[in-house]
Amino acid sequence: MDIKDLFSIDGKVAVITGGSRGIGLMLARAFVDAGARIIISSRKAEACQAVVDELGPACTAIPADVSTLEGVNGLAAAIREREPRIHVLINNAGATWGAPMAEFPEAGFDKVLDTNVKGVYYLTVGLLEQLKAAASEDDPARVINIGSIDGLRVPEMNNYPYSASKAAVHMLTRHLAQHLVADGINVNAIAPGLFPSKMTQFLFDHGEDNVAQFIPMKRAGRPEDIAGTAIYLSSRAGAFLTGAIIPVDGGVATR
Repeated sequence: MDIKDLFSIDGKVAVITGGSRGIGLMLARAFVDAGARIIISSRKAEACQAVVDELGPACTAIPADVSTLEGVNGLAAAIREREPRIHVLINNAGATWGAPMAEFPEAGFDKVLDTNVKGVYYLTVGLLEQLKAAASEDDPARVINIGSIDGLRVPEMNNYPYSASKAAVHMLTRHLAQHLVADGINVNAIAPGLFPSKMTQFLFDHGEDNVAQFIPMKRAGRPEDIAGTAIYLSSRAGAFLTGAIIPVDGGVATR
């Protein structure tokens, strides 16, 4: 057993949605450093181009809005034109919305569910043939859905559709895993806790010490924490794992 090969993703092709910032950008940087070629996507072309400029020729960007079926289908078609095989699909793009219960707008509910649940499902469906083409018996193709610790426990914030959507992502992950295992595709989810991102910036504005008091390990997540888990799931080391929901949260799920 060669340990370096066991955890290697060198030469694999990965798609990362929401790859221009936050956890998606952490993963994009790590996957390129680990020798993968990546396609990132997010809504803003300028943000996508900034990542390409940073990461170089191993990174390609396709701007798209995965909150709409048109956007998802357009992204899948553009990826299919470029790559006959996709070894790893990371469904990371997400949205949140907070409002008092009695005032919660339907538009906010729809945006969160459309992005966080429908976008995950339909992009996976749109890239099934490319995932199947990359799969082998010893090294399946991988779908990694980014859920949330808020899908495992009740959050204190009034982000009702967010927690509901992430719980849905976790069950969708298990359901897809059951149906796709015969096609050589493993489907797992990572449920991150608090990591620095635009979505959580309002918490970090009060200082990381304020964030850390809610985490048993007394610190927020770091890029290597999320990257290590995703690389493990994408490598030969994670080849026998499917249908798992992995909290990467500093121990919050234990409470």
